[in-house]
Amino acid sequence: MARSFVVIVLAALVTLGICGSALSQDPDRERLRVGATMSITGKAYSVQGRYGREGYLLCQKHLNAQGGLLGKTVEFLIYDDESDEKTAARLYEKLITEDKVDAILGPYGTAITEAVADIPDKYRKVMIAANAATSSIWEKGRKYLIMVLAPVDSAAVGALDLAARNGLKNVAIVYQDALLPKAVAKTTNELARSMGLNVVSLESYPTGTSDFSGVFLKVQQSAPDLLVTAAVRIDDLMAMIRQMRVLNFDTKMVSSLPYGLLPEFYQLLGKDAEFVYSATFWDGSLPNPGNPEFVAAYQKEFNRAPAVQSANSYAGCQIFAEAVRQAGTTESEKLRDALLSLKTRSVLGDFAVDQRGFQIGQKAVTIQWQDGRQAVVWPDGLGPAPRFPTPNWASR
Repeated sequence: MARSFVVIVLAALVTLGICGSALSQDPDRERLRVGATMSITGKAYSVQGRYGREGYLLCQKHLNAQGGLLGKTVEFLIYDDESDEKTAARLYEKLITEDKVDAILGPYGTAITEAVADIPDKYRKVMIAANAATSSIWEKGRKYLIMVLAPVDSAAVGALDLAARNGLKNVAIVYQDALLPKAVAKTTNELARSMGLNVVSLESYPTGTSDFSGVFLKVQQSAPDLLVTAAVRIDDLMAMIRQMRVLNFDTKMVSSLPYGLLPEFYQLLGKDAEFVYSATFWDGSLPNPGNPEFVAAYQKEFNRAPAVQSANSYAGCQIFAEAVRQAGTTESEKLRDALLSLKTRSVLGDFAVDQRGFQIGQKAVTIQWQDGRQAVVWPDGLGPAPRFPTPNWASR
């Protein structure tokens, strides 16, 4: 099954463009309509949401280039949820009850996915959640929500392992008071202690904070070797790095989760982003099936490199397509059964879920910014060695 899925993906990539364009413009061809929301506007998630939307649209184009699904042209209907949970919930209700789409795929992020997660069960309509990875969403008995990504709760495991192997001892955790960052902080605390590391500081801050100097002066006194920062706002992570420099707050490692991986992180911080670590679910250098072709096609289509959210959405759509082929229908019960038994590989790597729809196949990796590029530094052997330790601010 995995091999056939890879062949299908590659065939779509090879025929990209001409066939897909012709099919999508054929007014007489029956449509298979897929509904979703994305955070195209709104300060919190618009950067990430735009990448996610582009991943869905590229997948639509590739599917139509190979003939669509079930003999129908695939047509995505993507609404802008404006980075707002209530707006997203209202729009998913609209997609199902008014637009009567054949299928739904997930929005961007943990907070918005949690806000809409009861809607699939309410209407017994499967949702593949391509951009959410907080374990608690799948711990509430929901039946129709399918997880694509590795649990983000343990996102800091790579940085913690590197710290322990390099003889570091003290870890500080600074996190936003929000669902995903709190989950990351909790599991980071547990993992650090299980690895024999000392958690010397555990500090939260309210959403909307822009001045982190008070938090950092407190954390600085605990003399951490590794600082893990967890926020769902890229602005927060960038502000933290900038204020570390102003305060001459030096640590041997800094991990910014989860958005230290975005291209915009380096574009806006410049050399201040050097040496910073982040977990990620995907990287363009990984030897996953169809990955080089996906990167090239995305660059050609959107005139920029894909980010992890692009790959998440693309893979979630491809997994949906493979399940539809296996089930021979978009009818929810049969589609759900197909997804629960599906074991395949995509640009994200392995896909497999348990009976909760909880991901057990996909694995995260850790990157470090090196000379303006994301280098996969964990697990070993996937890229260059980490640059350790991080130099003091005064010597950069």
